[in-house]
Amino acid sequence: MIDILNLALPYFGLIFIGFACGKAKAIPEGGLAWMNFFLLYVSLPALLFGIMAKTPFAELNNPPFLIATTLGTMSAFAIAMVVGRGIGRLSFREATLAGLSGGYGNIGYMGPGLALAVLGAKAAAPTALIFCCDSIFLFSIVPLLIALTDREHPSLLHTLAQVVRQIVLNPLIMSAAAGALAAGLHIHPPVAIDNTLLFLQNAAAPVALFVLGVTVALRPFGRMPWEVPGVIAIKLLIHPLVVFGLMLLFGPFAQPWAATAVLMAALPPALNVFVISRQYDTWVEPASVAVLIGTFASVVTLTSVMWFIQTGRLAFP
Repeated sequence: MIDILNLALPYFGLIFIGFACGKAKAIPEGGLAWMNFFLLYVSLPALLFGIMAKTPFAELNNPPFLIATTLGTMSAFAIAMVVGRGIGRLSFREATLAGLSGGYGNIGYMGPGLALAVLGAKAAAPTALIFCCDSIFLFSIVPLLIALTDREHPSLLHTLAQVVRQIVLNPLIMSAAAGALAAGLHIHPPVAIDNTLLFLQNAAAPVALFVLGVTVALRPFGRMPWEVPGVIAIKLLIHPLVVFGLMLLFGPFAQPWAATAVLMAALPPALNVFVISRQYDTWVEPASVAVLIGTFASVVTLTSVMWFIQTGRLAFP
């Protein structure tokens, strides 16, 4: 257990340091803009490119794994929507954002660094594939469902065009695709460029975790809506359990791949849940509470999943 704590505490420690700094210093939220830009357009893309480029292309061709993990995310999304409608009496538009909170984990800021730390280099390919598939699904389904409730939207065709544009131009998806292409064509960057990418990759996890803590600290915390505990429970407990079952159903998969899928599913609600809620001006306060409480609750749940993985209790035949 000491080994697990030694592994988990630096990650959660950086989040808490960022949270403490966010609470202690009255620095405007706009000060995070360049740090977020660095993460989303420079450091995390370098990390995903490096992961994909150094993975044999044959390992990336794993349709059963992609189907299983995406089905897990779809299931968590749908269950959270039902909970939002049933418990919170939410509108269809609000329930869509509740579904996003229950299905979309912090796979960008926390996922890659944590998976590589827990499972090593063998977790690189499944981490990148899960990120791409989850992002494509969720960045597609949410705008489409929101468009169904938006009478002022020009047309469904316009929405589809916007969705495709957001997916194609997403810097993280673009970098992962470029890395897969480099792996397929056996392209190796010059040493100087490779070393630069390594510097950027090493900066991704600590900067992301610190920014996560600061951003959570700056989120408003209001009342706890009835549906929020249910949505958090779906994200932290039901989602990884569903993925565990799907790994057994669609497998067998190599142990690092299956364990990576469960670990990624156990991540807390992503900061993008709040960002997207604010973008659509829907379910904003509950989204903020879900991100805040979900991040703190994951100290227990995510550390437990890490313990199960490291001790071999989460084994796949």
